[in-house]
Amino acid sequence: MKPQLPIEVNEETGIWSTDGLPMLYVPRHFFVNNHAAIEAALGRERYAQQLYEAGYKSAYFWCEKEAATHGLAGLAVYEHYLNRLSQRGWGLFKFESVDAETGHASISLRHSAFVLAQPEARDKLCYMFAGWFSGAMDWVAATTGRDYRTVSSETRCAAEGHAHCVFTVAPK
Repeated sequence: MKPQLPIEVNEETGIWSTDGLPMLYVPRHFFVNNHAAIEAALGRERYAQQLYEAGYKSAYFWCEKEAATHGLAGLAVYEHYLNRLSQRGWGLFKFESVDAETGHASISLRHSAFVLAQPEARDKLCYMFAGWFSGAMDWVAATTGRDYRTVSSETRCAAEGHAHCVFTVAPK
């Protein structure tokens, strides 16, 4: 994959943007170290719930904006989302299976930033992404006339010894 991510830098403000959305660019270790510190302070369960809700909302918003920016609709927006995530250093995301009619999906993640930055860990490390995937699927549902709401979870993590991480999306 050759990422051709359009990054624009406003010379007057220093704000970076892609597709009109403001972006932040930070080293992986900086982000993961902050992530781990917050998890330690709040506890994983509480932190994961907060991340899920914020990630869900952010993915839904992102899909809305990107659909308008690129003239995409339905599942094509979700596929674009996975592509953009892959281009931003989080890891390589891909549908293993997806059914927008029913709200089911399986998403693989190879080379997760969380796994790579914490090689000693032996647990599910990539839970931050779970809300993202249900938010994107629910956006697809809402914009294509489907009547479901989904939930997503990390069902396998490379940090546990698997070849790659897997997320499962299904209706509540």
